[in-house]
Amino acid sequence: MTRVVSTECCAMRHDEVMTAATPLDGIRVLDLTRVLSGPHATRMLSDMGADVIKLEPPDGDLTRYSFPRRNGVATYFAQQNVGKANLSIDLSTERGAELVRSLCDEVDVVVENYRPGVMERLGLGPAALLERNPRLIVASISGYGQDGPWVGRRAYAPVVEAESGLIASQGNARGGQLTKDPHSHADVYTAVEAGAAILAALFHRERTGRGQLIDVSMAETMLYVNEHLHNDLWEGEPDPQWIRSFRPGDYLVMKVANGESLIVAGHPAERGTFELFLSAMERPDLADDPRFADVAARLEHYDDLCELIRAFALTVPDPDEFERICAANRLAVGRVREPGDLARTDWAEARGATVEVDDRAGGTITVPNSPWRFSDGPGVGVAGVPKFRGEDNRTVLGDLLGLSTDDLDALEADGVLSSRVPN
Repeated sequence: MTRVVSTECCAMRHDEVMTAATPLDGIRVLDLTRVLSGPHATRMLSDMGADVIKLEPPDGDLTRYSFPRRNGVATYFAQQNVGKANLSIDLSTERGAELVRSLCDEVDVVVENYRPGVMERLGLGPAALLERNPRLIVASISGYGQDGPWVGRRAYAPVVEAESGLIASQGNARGGQLTKDPHSHADVYTAVEAGAAILAALFHRERTGRGQLIDVSMAETMLYVNEHLHNDLWEGEPDPQWIRSFRPGDYLVMKVANGESLIVAGHPAERGTFELFLSAMERPDLADDPRFADVAARLEHYDDLCELIRAFALTVPDPDEFERICAANRLAVGRVREPGDLARTDWAEARGATVEVDDRAGGTITVPNSPWRFSDGPGVGVAGVPKFRGEDNRTVLGDLLGLSTDDLDALEADGVLSSRVPN
């Protein structure tokens, strides 16, 4: 497959539209996933150029019922599923399951995020699929893995985030208030890890000719991406003169004179960073203050140190001047923006960080673009439109499985195939 794309926002720039092969040109993916962890992983593959076929049950993906939406297209669904072909097959029927088994013979990758055991009950277990198609890569995403004592537990992102310590960690940073933040970290992190594993398996297949099963659990992912877990697993005595694992939860958010908030990266009590803050504030005298004599003292009097830094920030007129001062003293600064604000900046426009996709009603929906820029692959990124449920039943099943119009009519009449496409 090749894509015709604009290269205005790619690392390789040209004055005209060009046709370029994408990194996953020719790779076909069957997406049996729903909601977020699997759909985000397969959107990654789609944005890299794979032909992704999303399969939905007759009730549709849960995210189709979310808001906002227009003309039956939910923006949540569009963000995770734009560019994928769409089938709707009732897997509870033997004919439906057989259709999917046949599709697995025609694809390179299958991705699923059912509870462990469901694929086997449907006759779609990885062992059976690999026996039919030894080059197939089957990626299974689950809460706690495909084996082990927790294999049967129900698991969604908030549950895994609680089990893996994320909610407790966030609560500790809020003075002990335990609340769930708005983001599904366990889903999206697991999606990225699954996407990486699929790419590795495709590379392995190039060398060996063999497919394989990939077992990715959300719980192990949340341990893997927790950069501070080493500290929680450490059983030695702490050294009071060192900041353990950088402690970014202590980093200061402060206001400047015009009322805008910013954060400075770096712990003010840390060796080296403390001196940078003093330089930025033009307060070298604080180095002689007994409260701030060393790391242990600065941590003991951390509230006093933070109050001094916040008071300095309030004397700076605006974020631009604050960043200028900090940058001159080797401190990185970021503005505290509302969600969506960064996507509306001149930086986002120059980078092509968002993209307009067809809302199927004569307008567009804005969604995030992929973050990769390949110098030899400018065709990456969103291509295509968000599809209605079952919109591609006839095209895909006719092309890949050779089903005739009569066959497809019969499957629809029997309820094996269904669709919901507006007039």
